[in-house]
Amino acid sequence: MTDPVQLAVVGLGYWGPNLARNFDRLPGAELRWICDESAEARERWGPQLRNSRVSGDLDELLADPELDAVAIATHVPSHSELAIRVLEAGKHCFVEKPMAQSVAEAERVAAAAEESGRTFMVGHLLEYHPGVEKLKEIADAGELGDIHYIYSNRLNLGVLRTDENALWSLGAHDVSVVLRLAGEEPSEMSAVGESYTQPGIEDVVFAYLRFPSGLAAHLHLSWLDPHKERRFTVVGSKRMATFDDMDTERKVTVYDKGFDQDFSSYGEYIARSGDIWSPRVTNAEPLRLETQHFVDRIRDGQPPRSDAKSGLRVVRVLEALQRSLEESSRAARV
Repeated sequence: MTDPVQLAVVGLGYWGPNLARNFDRLPGAELRWICDESAEARERWGPQLRNSRVSGDLDELLADPELDAVAIATHVPSHSELAIRVLEAGKHCFVEKPMAQSVAEAERVAAAAEESGRTFMVGHLLEYHPGVEKLKEIADAGELGDIHYIYSNRLNLGVLRTDENALWSLGAHDVSVVLRLAGEEPSEMSAVGESYTQPGIEDVVFAYLRFPSGLAAHLHLSWLDPHKERRFTVVGSKRMATFDDMDTERKVTVYDKGFDQDFSSYGEYIARSGDIWSPRVTNAEPLRLETQHFVDRIRDGQPPRSDAKSGLRVVRVLEALQRSLEESSRAARV
């Protein structure tokens, strides 16, 4: 493509306006439409995005022959249905995470993406974060040795949701990162959680993943917590490293810590605590990098990093953890 990619954003609630602003400012792209069923949302954002047409009807957008791509940022239960409609209309599609609320739905979306031949991308934002990329670069280079385990904390006194629990709302981020770092899918999964503020909607979840290679991962997810944390820790046989999204200066830190075998003492291990350093991480905005990646993949026809297969892997893990969560719930035990 040589002309600007013509884009639309559907859903102008919490996250959609952020997508719209980024697409509106990207070189080589034009925000042609913004869409929401809510008249209040249209009245609020229409004047702020003056170069875009405003609609409350997705069919009006899909009927526009000049429109190339649609980004979906509606409430999660509608993701799969809307994505399929967009793909069947012959438009490239970006859908916010998670791409669906079940494996069956995700497989339908993936099949529609394959059949359409259009670019399809899931908004796993952290996969485009420079800090996560640096952490993966360090791990892939062998600087940490063999990766033993990964754990994440995604905590806040956050917004209470009624259509998804903390696992689906927060865990989609962390599962996508863990799968990217691990390079494999887990073979065993379990989760426990509690519903303290709304019956039947877990606001705190503890999840455990075990991988065929022996790597393990633990996720602590909560929107009922006094701390605001977005952190991953990777523990290797040689060194350890963290990605802390709340740290404004040291996004990634590497710790030269571990146990070294002391052969002079009959194979005993001695603790090592060496240097601590933070490699340079660009301060480029992850959302801008993510939206640019989508536009670039439309232009070159290559599969996005977080394509349909990637999105399906994340949903497979989330669904398995949800089953475990339901089996371990207080209600199930009663």
